[in-house]
Parts: sequence; structure tokens; C-alpha cells
Amino acid sequence: MKPEFSVIFLTTLIGAGQGLFLALFAVEVFALFELLPPQDGRTFYATGAALALVLTGLGLFASFFHLGRPERGWRAVARWRTSWLSREVLALPAFMAAVFVYGVAHWMGWNVALPTLRAAGALDATLVLGAIGALLAFALFLCTGMIYACLPFLREWATPLTVVNFVLLGMASGFTLATGFAGVVSPELVRFFGIGALVLTLLALAGRGASLFRNARLKPRSTIQTAIGIKHPRIVQISPGFQGGAFNTREFFHGRGPAALRAVKWGFLTAVFVVPALLLAAGLWAAAPAAVPAAFAVQYAGLLAERWFFFAQANHPQNLYYQAIR
Repeated sequence: MKPEFSVIFLTTLIGAGQGLFLALFAVEVFALFELLPPQDGRTFYATGAALALVLTGLGLFASFFHLGRPERGWRAVARWRTSWLSREVLALPAFMAAVFVYGVAHWMGWNVALPTLRAAGALDATLVLGAIGALLAFALFLCTGMIYACLPFLREWATPLTVVNFVLLGMASGFTLATGFAGVVSPELVRFFGIGALVLTLLALAGRGASLFRNARLKPRSTIQTAIGIKHPRIVQISPGFQGGAFNTREFFHGRGPAALRAVKWGFLTAVFVVPALLLAAGLWAAAPAAVPAAFAVQYAGLLAERWFFFAQANHPQNLYYQAIR
């Protein structure tokens, strides 16, 4: 498939925003059970929520660039009963609204005490708002991943690993960003976020590696013979059937050769997983605080390449016929 950079920025930016919000909420939950020190509502939670809102807002803005008629974008919600894209269109603003209310509640100090848990302190209203936001974050991950996983004819996407990888990659980038954020506003949380980011990055490596292993072993269900209805054992296509390019040859193939795909694959594996893991380790155990912001910068750049490869690797069945365009 042909990667669209608007969709690449959309999915990577909102994924990082979702992961950052989940990292913030994790701190509040751990603090409830006195496993982490309490944080200032304005400095930590409200500022972090604002950062998550900026990321998701930028992702939403990027999404408009792949609409042929942006003024009709509101119609995307019409098929919410059957379309995962429509559900994503609903889930994204709902998540952003929850993040906004969560941040405002912390900024204004609206921590109304709710019924007390036996093993913890007072349950504040912000925890309930955070729980709603966390549920919406995972719902958004599900909707975004299922847009691609629900397409059986694109076999590289049609696997539960697609949803798993969207979740793990988003959370890994979010926790890596939270580590750098904590280094500025709350240094005592750097180790908590850093270890979480390292674990999530390694889990994301396992998930993405599993999908690469699976996809490399997929065999086409159709052949050039079945595509054109001729059973001859040897068929060589010498023309794409057009004197020039067409919609089919432009929109369903990325135009890059196998060597370029291999370079992008090894590039994103290094940038998303290996380098950030080393930088996080350096920041946590080698007293190199500058390595943590660098870890997120490198990881996000790698995520752009990873998402490009995700789209480019999907081989539309029509390319069996238009293979000569390669």
C-alpha cells in the first residue's frame, strides 16, 4: 500500500499522547497505594495532560490532510455501528475531552474525596476521571488498530498483532516521553517511568518482531495465473496495461523496491527499539540525564519509519496484476 504521511503522523502522535496520559494516570494510581510520592496537581498532572492534549490535537490536525473534502469529515461518524474508522472518529475527541477535564480538575484542585478504599487513602474524583480517560485511551488504541486488522484481504494487517503493536508502541513512546517530562518537573519519577519505558520498548520489540516473522512467511493465496484467469505455468508481464500511471498503480503500491524496504525495516528496528533502550539505560544507570530526551526523539523518528513500513509492507491483491509497474 502507499503510505500517507498524514496518517503516519496521526497514528504516531495520538499513540504517544495516549501513552503519556496512561503514564500520568499510573502515577496517580500508585500514589493512591503509597507506592509513589504524591505529585503536585498543577505542575505534574495538569501540565502532563496539556502535553498529551497537544500531541493528540496535532494528530487530529494531521488527519485532515488525507481527506479529499475536509468539510465533509463529520460524515465519518455515520457508520459507527459497523466501521472501526467511524468509531475512531468518535473515540479520539472523547479521549481528548477526558484528558482536558482531567487536566482542568487537577489545575483547579477539584479533588473531591469519594468513598475510601480499605488498603489505600481517599479516592479522589480525579482518579475517576483518569480511569475514564484510560478506558477511552485503550478504546482508541483498539479502534485505530482494528481499522487495519479488520481487512482480511490485506493479510499483513489481518492479525491481532496489529492491535497489540499499536498499543505497545504507543505506550512505549508515551512512557519514554514521560521519562523526559519527569526529568524536568519531578525527578523522583524518572526511574519509575524509565523502567516502564524500557520494559514496554522490549515488549513492543517482541510484538513487532512477531509480526515481521509472521509476515515474512505469508504466501499469496492468489497468483498471476488466477489474477488473469490463465493457467499457463509461466506467465511474464511486460506491460502494466496503461501507457501512463493510473489510480491503481499510484494508490495501492509505494513504488519502492525490496532493498529500500529492507533498509527501512532495519532502520526502524534500530531507532525504535535498540537506540532508545540504550539511551534509557544510560539515563537511568550511567548518570546521563540528556540521554532521556534523546531517547524519545530517536524513538519517535523511528516510529515514523515503522509506520511507513507498516503501510508499505501491506501488499494489495491487485498488485498481482500490476506487478510490472514495480
